[in-house]
Amino acid sequence: MDFNYLADLLFPGVKETPEELEARFPTRELPEGAKVTRFAPSPTGFVHFGGLFPVTVGERLAHQSGGVFYLRIEDTDDKREVEGAAEALIKVLAHYGINFDEGAILDETGKISDKGIYGPYKQSLRGPLYHVYAKKLVSEGKAYPCFTTEEELEALNALDKKSEIKNKDWHEDAEKQKEEKLKARNFTIEEVEENLKKGNPFVLRLLSDGDPEKRTPFTDLIKGKLDIPENDEDFVLLKSDGIPTYHFAHAVDDHLMGTTHVIRGEEWLPSLAKHIMLFRYLGFRMPKYLHIAQLMRLDENGAKKKLSKRDMGANMDDYKRIGYAPDCVMEYVMTLLNSNFEEWHAANADKSYLDFPFSIKKMSTSGCLFDFNKLNDVSKNVICHWDAEKVYSFLLEWAKEYDPDFARELESDKDKAIAVLSIGRGGKKPRKDFAVWSEVKGYMGFIYDRFFEIIDDYPENFDKKDIKAALCAFIDSYDASDDMNTWFDKIKAISANLGYAADMKEYKANPDAFKGNVADVSMFIRVAVTGKMNAPDLYTVMQILGKEKVAERIDAMVAKL
Repeated sequence: MDFNYLADLLFPGVKETPEELEARFPTRELPEGAKVTRFAPSPTGFVHFGGLFPVTVGERLAHQSGGVFYLRIEDTDDKREVEGAAEALIKVLAHYGINFDEGAILDETGKISDKGIYGPYKQSLRGPLYHVYAKKLVSEGKAYPCFTTEEELEALNALDKKSEIKNKDWHEDAEKQKEEKLKARNFTIEEVEENLKKGNPFVLRLLSDGDPEKRTPFTDLIKGKLDIPENDEDFVLLKSDGIPTYHFAHAVDDHLMGTTHVIRGEEWLPSLAKHIMLFRYLGFRMPKYLHIAQLMRLDENGAKKKLSKRDMGANMDDYKRIGYAPDCVMEYVMTLLNSNFEEWHAANADKSYLDFPFSIKKMSTSGCLFDFNKLNDVSKNVICHWDAEKVYSFLLEWAKEYDPDFARELESDKDKAIAVLSIGRGGKKPRKDFAVWSEVKGYMGFIYDRFFEIIDDYPENFDKKDIKAALCAFIDSYDASDDMNTWFDKIKAISANLGYAADMKEYKANPDAFKGNVADVSMFIRVAVTGKMNAPDLYTVMQILGKEKVAERIDAMVAKL
C-alpha cells in the first residue's frame, strides 16, 4: 500500500511537516539539569485537593532546578468540559501561591490568554499540530483509519454508555477481538476513497507492533523500576471529529513544549505501555515520569479509601470559604509529599515552605492519608508564628468576602483588633487558638458588643452568692492602671476572703479545706467579661476593653445572677 498517498487522502489540508513544526517550537535554552514541568488539568469541574500534589511537585522540581513550570489546559473533551472551570482553576491556584512561568493565564478581562512562545496552551486550539504528526504516522504505516458509516454512528450514539457498555464484558472473547482488529487493519485504498467520498467519519488508530508476552523495563521516578507488558492494542489517536485522545495529544504537546518531567496520578500507569510505544513511533525523546500515589482517607470503619470528589476536603473552594490560609494548606501538602518536611520545619520555623529542599526520593509510593486534624495542627503551627499585623490582614481579607459584619467591626478599630490578636504571640510557646479564619470571631468576637454573649454557664457546684460577691468585690477594687501582679494579687485577696484558696499549692495539698481556688474566682470574672470559660489573657483583655466596659459587663452579670 502507498502510505504517503493514504496520508494525503486522509489529511489533504495538512501541508506543514514535523520538521517545520520543530523549527516553530525551538529547544529551550536552560541551565544544565533544569527541569521543565507542567500542570495539565482538564476543565471538568472544581479543583480537587489531590490536584495540589502534581502541581506542587511540578512547581518545586522546576523552580528548584532553575527550570520552567507551565500550565496547559487539556480541554479536548467538550462533553465533560464545565464553562468557566479553566478560569476558576487559574484563580484557585494563584490563591495558593501557584504561579506559572508560562502557559494559560488570565488577562485583564478575566479571559484565558497565552504567555510564552510554545502555545497555544489550550489543546482545543492546537488541532492542526496533532494532524501534522497524525499524517506522519500514516505515511510511515504506523497508523490507519477506521471508518464508521452514518448508520453505525447513529447506532453508537443510541447506546446508553452507563448501562449497556458498562455491563458488557469486552474481554470475554479474546479471539473475536483479535479477528476484529485484523479485519480493521485489512483495507484497500479504494475502500478509503469510497468512504471519504460518502463523507463517512473515521477514527485514526495506532498500528501496534507490541507483543503482550514481552515486557519492557521502565523506571518511574517515584515507583522505581517497573516491568511493563508491551502494548498490543491499536488504540485511538484521533477521534472521528479529528480531536486527539489524551494519549496522542500529551505526547505531541510534551515534545513540542520541551517537557522533561511528567507528574501525574498513578491511575495512568496502565496506559504507560501505550505511551512508551507512541513516543517510539513518533521518534520523540520520552520525558521522565512520576506517578503519584492516590490520596486516601479513612471511612467510618477505619478502612482506607480514595478521597473522592464527593468527600469533604476534596473541593479546594471549601478551604477558602472555611478560612484556611494558603500557606497553611501548602505546608500541609508538603508534609504529605515529603516525610522529612516536619523535621525540617521544626528546625526552621521562621522559613517558608518554599525554602525546603523538596526531594522526589522522600515521596510515598503507597499513598498519603488525608486528615483534617493534621491539617488543623499544621495551620495552628503556622499562624501562631505570624505577627498580629499579618494575621489581621489575612483575617480581614477573608471576612470581607465571607463575614461582612465581622469585617466592619475589624475595620472600625484596627488597633483594638490587632491588640487582641497580639495576645500570646511571640516567645517560644505562642498561643495556638485557631486554625482557620472562621474560628476567629468565636475567639475574639466578645471584644465587640455586637457579638458579645454569655456562651458558658457557671458550673452548678459553685454558690451563686459566692460568684456575685466575687464579682462585686473585684469591680470595687479594679483599677485599670494596676500592673498584672497587682491586679492578680487583688483577685487572690478576694479569693481568700470568700474561703477559696489563694495559693494553688495549698489547695492541692488540702482541697477539702476550701470552697475552691483562685483559678475558680478568675473564672467567675472571665465568664462575666468575655462570656466564655476559655479566652485570651484576661488582664490584657480588660486593658483593651477599658474599665467602663468591664464594669458594665460585670454589673450586667451581677444583675442576671
